[in-house]
Parts: sequence; C-alpha cells; structure tokens
Amino acid sequence: MRYEVLGPLRVAEEGRHSSISARKIETVLALLLVRCDQVVLPDQLIAEVWGDHPPRRATAGLHVYISQLRKFLHRPERAESRLVTQPPGYLLRQGSDELDFQLFLERVGQGRAHLRERRYEAACDCFERALELWRGPVLGDISGPVIDGFVAWLMEVRMECLELLGEAHLQLGRHRELVGRLYSLTAEHPLRETFYRQLMLALYRSERQADALKVYETARRVLVTKLGLEPCRALRELQQAILVDDDRLELATLA
Repeated sequence: MRYEVLGPLRVAEEGRHSSISARKIETVLALLLVRCDQVVLPDQLIAEVWGDHPPRRATAGLHVYISQLRKFLHRPERAESRLVTQPPGYLLRQGSDELDFQLFLERVGQGRAHLRERRYEAACDCFERALELWRGPVLGDISGPVIDGFVAWLMEVRMECLELLGEAHLQLGRHRELVGRLYSLTAEHPLRETFYRQLMLALYRSERQADALKVYETARRVLVTKLGLEPCRALRELQQAILVDDDRLELATLA
C-alpha cells in the first residue's frame, strides 16, 4: 500500500486508489502521515483539525475519527493495525507501506549525489522521476499548523529539484530545449532568481544575447517593484558577462 500526499491525499493499492471524503478525518490522517512512526498527541491532532477554537467535545470527536480511520486503513490480510494507540497519543506504523514524499526525497537525494559526481545524465533522470510523483498541491487543500509547515518544506525541496534539473540540463548542452520551460518557470515563480539566471544562460548559448538581456531587465523590474531589491550578484555578473561576450559562459560550471 502506498500513501500519496504529493497531490490530494489518497491511498494506492494494486492499481486502485481510495480517499476519505470527510475533511476532519482526512486531516487526522494527514498529520499522522506527516509524523509517521512517531507518537502524535491528542492535543496536536485537535489543534490541526479545529485550530485555536475546538468544540467542547473535541476529544470525543477525535476518538470517533480515529476509529473510522482504523476501519479505512484495515486490511484483512494484515493482522496488526496500522494505527495504534500508544500513550500518550496515537501512532501510524509505516511498516512495509510506502510514502510518495519519501520516495521523492530519496530521488532528489540521488540526483544531488550524481550532480556532485558530474554524472549529469543520471542526475537528470533522478530529478525527472522525482518530479513525476507530483500530482498537484501537497495534500490538496488540507491545512493546519503542522501540515502547513510540512507543505512549505516539501515545496521548497521541489523548487530546489527544478533548479538542479535546470543546472544538469545546462551542463549537458540542452540549452535550446530548456528555454521554453524556463520562461514558464520565471512566469510561475517570478521571485526565484535562479530561473532567470538559467534562462539568460540558455538564451545566450542559443545565440539569443538580446533576449537574454531582456530577461535580466524583466527580472530587475520585478524584483525592484515587488521587493525594492536589485538583482542578486549572480544575475548582475551574468548580465555583464553577456554584454562583453565572455567566452567563459560557454564553459560555465555549477557554483
């Protein structure tokens, strides 16, 4: 069985997918997955489900949700329960089950290692396979104090994965293929200066120096307007290198 959180929460098993329609029960499962193999206190679950203003019978309601969740996760072929009461709270045992976000992190880690070893083709493969696991926003629209932090962390790792994938492709000389993707990424994430830098370099290597300089001006306008900041040193230095047609740009390596 595999828990999938890189998109709306669902459970995959033998090619079939199941999900929970009750929002509060779904939130309980989400937090237990975020804290998989760790004891989660009832107060933490209550805060995640109801926020700062839980109802008077929140504890009784939580017991009901835990019971229903046990039924949802029960499989006849598995004698022991995945969800157990372990004082002072509850624990979701992973056992042999998979978590898609763990697989994502594993593939990103492998990609980083390949990148350090200059095995760019292998790095691209790992990063691409990591990104293929994403189906949409992490956990859909489930929200809560702990869950929000978990989502922000995973989103940051995804952004790093996209950036490192771009670096690996540039090292392989795939600048022309990258241009379209990088234009989309700069539009989607206008404050991520790495994507502007990669796009400028990809355009320069595609014999489009004027377009590369236009990207710099776009980046500067966005950063000054939204943050009151000039572009970072890497962008400024790249702009100057393009202006003087620096030969080293053809041999740029990872910083």
